[in-house]
Amino acid sequence: MDYIPKEVQPYFVKRICFYGPESTGKSTAAVRMAEHYHTLSVPEVAREMLVTNNFTIDDIIRIGKAQTERVLECTRLANKLLFCDTDVIVTQIYSRHYLGVVPEICFEFERQVKYDKYFFFDIDVPWVEDRIADRNTNGNIDVEEEVFVVLHLPFELKQNFRNDSQIMSRIDCV
Repeated sequence: MDYIPKEVQPYFVKRICFYGPESTGKSTAAVRMAEHYHTLSVPEVAREMLVTNNFTIDDIIRIGKAQTERVLECTRLANKLLFCDTDVIVTQIYSRHYLGVVPEICFEFERQVKYDKYFFFDIDVPWVEDRIADRNTNGNIDVEEEVFVVLHLPFELKQNFRNDSQIMSRIDCV
């Protein structure tokens, strides 16, 4: 990318989204991969904005907007790859689950950001409690995986990846 003008470099950045249930190592993987590839990661901004799972439609809209803006901004600054802890589809899932509705604007946020590869994380690490996580003991993996199949998104199921090199080997193919 050194020879590509700065103005067009963002168009060549590959966005990689780590996706899946809570407490499966997505945040850690995003940060570690960004460090390894000398680039940026985007956290799940909802965790910065919420203190509990008691939120409103307006909160969902603010979260979706902030997540989208953060990804777009980091795309402009990233070094070839951008690792994202989540995407706006997760915000839609939470909205539907907790509020029974998804604000239409969230679908527009989703259309603004396209990912080149999704890594779908399975429940294969010990649960880590935090202030807003819901323990997913029934493993809604099939439901979430179905999202990728229906939307024809490029994803790879992460099952029992025990070290970063297993993820890196798949990233190098992006």
